[in-house]
Amino acid sequence: MIRLLIADDHPVVREGLAGMLAAEADFEVVASVENGAQAVDRAAELRPDVVLMDLRMPGTDGVAATRRIVRELPGVHVLILTTYDTDGDIVRAVEAGATGYLLKDTPRVELAAAVRAAARGETVLAPPVAAKLVTRLKTPVRDALSPRETQVLGLVARGMTNAEIGRELYIGEATVKTHLLRTFNKLGVDDRTAAVTVAMAEGLLPGSGG
Repeated sequence: MIRLLIADDHPVVREGLAGMLAAEADFEVVASVENGAQAVDRAAELRPDVVLMDLRMPGTDGVAATRRIVRELPGVHVLILTTYDTDGDIVRAVEAGATGYLLKDTPRVELAAAVRAAARGETVLAPPVAAKLVTRLKTPVRDALSPRETQVLGLVARGMTNAEIGRELYIGEATVKTHLLRTFNKLGVDDRTAAVTVAMAEGLLPGSGG
């Protein structure tokens, strides 16, 4: 039997997955939880073969929970199951040690096959996810935004002017412009709107991406 733990903050999704997977003769759903912290605790207690992990959950999110499970519980494999397929989400999940990354519209037969593969420790990626990951790996790595640059860009995303950002962060307007110019350079864009768009698409801002 392949023992499964389901982590998703939506009760209907948890119940649907549990019912669908329990119908497979070789699956046993040992627990379902609503956030990442519970996933870590129950995984430590029950040692399932596979954890089906949502990305966005209150408190400890799926990436943080995946990182802890992979680090602390050898032999427990994490299979991300989410609606989000942005580049930033995919890379963060893979870097955290997830065995696979599937989307919630995956057909039942394919999901069951992916769970079996994950239980064997095999990497499983939904086709669109695999394509994005390959593209991302072929793209030169950008310099990461600094915490301050991320903070400034987050305020830009909220519609604030340079002067308003300066007052919010207690820095000069010229310093705000300097942070933005560095951000534009790192993201390969020429203006504020494009910077926010790229950062949101790649999950670089809090609340964006996965």
